[in-house]
Amino acid sequence: MREVTTDKLMSDLRAVLEDAEALLSATAGQAGEKIQAARERAKETVKVARERLTDAQEEAVKRARAAAKDADRYVHDNPWQAVGIAAGIAFIVGVLVSRR
Repeated sequence: MREVTTDKLMSDLRAVLEDAEALLSATAGQAGEKIQAARERAKETVKVARERLTDAQEEAVKRARAAAKDADRYVHDNPWQAVGIAAGIAFIVGVLVSRR
């Protein structure tokens, strides 16, 4: 699987914008070969960007599931600590809400 980074995604989005601008410029006053070339570049760039965004989404889901499993395992291994942490968070939220 390809490693997906924020920089790669931003680069792909910039390329999409550049190709879209080229398409708009080409269609402003001309027709024909330039328009077709710009459209093809835009289609390919969008395709690659979608693939990378899909990869990033799949990776995020995978990481979220792993974090949920780790949290579940921690709660089962340390139930009283988990109860204490939850009580502490509830207390802090209660104090903050009561100040309003």
